[in-house]
Amino acid sequence: MYIVVEGEDPGFDIFVNGQALARNEDSLERLAEKLSVPPLLEFFSADRNSMALLLEQGAGNPEWSDVLPQPQWFPPEDGLRTIRAILDFLTMSPVALGSDTEAVARELREYETVLRKTSLRGLRWHLAVSWR
Repeated sequence: MYIVVEGEDPGFDIFVNGQALARNEDSLERLAEKLSVPPLLEFFSADRNSMALLLEQGAGNPEWSDVLPQPQWFPPEDGLRTIRAILDFLTMSPVALGSDTEAVARELREYETVLRKTSLRGLRWHLAVSWR
């Protein structure tokens, strides 16, 4: 799972390795619901570029690109609310996700940094998924 920021070049590095988040998505979704915040996948949206990458990686159906809706963009503050709630919980329960807790927390802090910069520049974002 990775962050896409609206526009061609937001002026900062948006790369985050979301592999631990992807591995733990089911647990994180249940945790978000318990904390009364939107799960991270509620911020997912696909644009033509994301779908092209999925198709290159052998996932998906080429006909999808013909019927894709316009990508959805979200205010960074909405994502920050979810990320901070989960991070606070993981700080209080450092073994909540077993051996992956530290890796998930590290990636969430990276997401937090990217979304904070996104907010400062008045941009919007969404999550995308890579199957590699």
